[in-house]
Order: sequence, then structure tokens, then C-alpha cells
Amino acid sequence: MITYGTSHLALGAKAALQPGERLLVLGASGGVGLTAVELGHLMGAEVIACARGAEKLAICAQKGADHLIDSDHADIRDSVKVLGGADVVYDPIGGAQFEAAMRASNQGARLLPLGFASGDVPQIPANILLVKNMTVLGFYLGGFAKLHPKAMAQSCETLIQWYLEGKLKPHVSNVLPLGEANAGLDLLRTRKATGKVVIKIGG
Repeated sequence: MITYGTSHLALGAKAALQPGERLLVLGASGGVGLTAVELGHLMGAEVIACARGAEKLAICAQKGADHLIDSDHADIRDSVKVLGGADVVYDPIGGAQFEAAMRASNQGARLLPLGFASGDVPQIPANILLVKNMTVLGFYLGGFAKLHPKAMAQSCETLIQWYLEGKLKPHVSNVLPLGEANAGLDLLRTRKATGKVVIKIGG
């Protein structure tokens, strides 16, 4: 509920993502990023997935990404502009990727900073927001749940229903026994995992 809930409420309740809009997802193969790709596709958006390497991008394609950008080799700004620019940006990465995405965004775009996996918190230039009529929408699930408990409950109901209908298929890249929990954490730290890492307790 954390990863899917974050993406569902950020894209729906905050950014008001509409069918046909172009959604750029940074860190698209990670825990929250992959759910944003999957939900964005389900919500009718044209999804641009940005991740590191062909293997991770292939998983994004399986989840419904329409366009793939390798952040290790491609210029994000130029690549997104060639595709027509972004209407909504979903960003758990921050840093230089946020700046590139902002500059590749269309007039009236909505930007969702959700975390700073790069370790660099971007400083947002107000002049670009002004000229492009853009909106930056901060989102933190825990705080949102306290402010809007009804929306949180409705989101949970919707996500569970979609899961039961087979519309959502959570991606687990690794399942490890409890004794290898540190190895699981290392997979996350080194960004070798995609989607979720599961630690199995007991037989």
C-alpha cells in the first residue's frame, strides 16, 4: 500500500493526471517508480520511463511504458522534448534529473517531487515556473493520509479492487530468507533491485 498508494494519490489526487497526457517517470524501475509506470498506463497516460540500463527498462516496458530513456546514456531533457515534452513529472530521484525533467516539461506541467534518491535536493528556479506556468506539488503519503484520510481510504479500496481484478501485478525482483536480510538491503543500496525485494520469514 505504500508504493502503490504513493503513486495512485500523487498522480490522481495531486497531479490530476488525465488520459492522453504525457507522464515522465524518473527512477522508473524502483519501488515507487515502477508502480507509477503501471498506474500511469492504467490511467490512460502516455508513459515515458527513465531508468538505468536495458534490463531495467525492459521491466518498465512490461508494465506499460510507451517510451524508454536510459538515464546512463541519454540526455533526459533532449529525449523528452523529442517525444513532445512532459505534462506530469513523477520524481523520486531529485538532483540533475529533476532539473532536466523540469526544462523538458510543457506549459502548464505539474511536477511531483517525491524523494531524493540521488542525494541532491534540487533548488527550483521560480522564474522557470513563472514562464512555463508550471506547478510543483510536494507529496508525502504519511502527511497526506493525516490531511485527507477519506481520500486515503478510497485509494486503498480502488487499489485492492484493481489488484483483485488482475489490473495490478506487483513486481518482486528478489525473494530472500531472513538470514540474508542484509543482502536484500544491499540490493536496494546499490540499486540492483527492481520493484520490491521481499524478505521471507520462516519456511
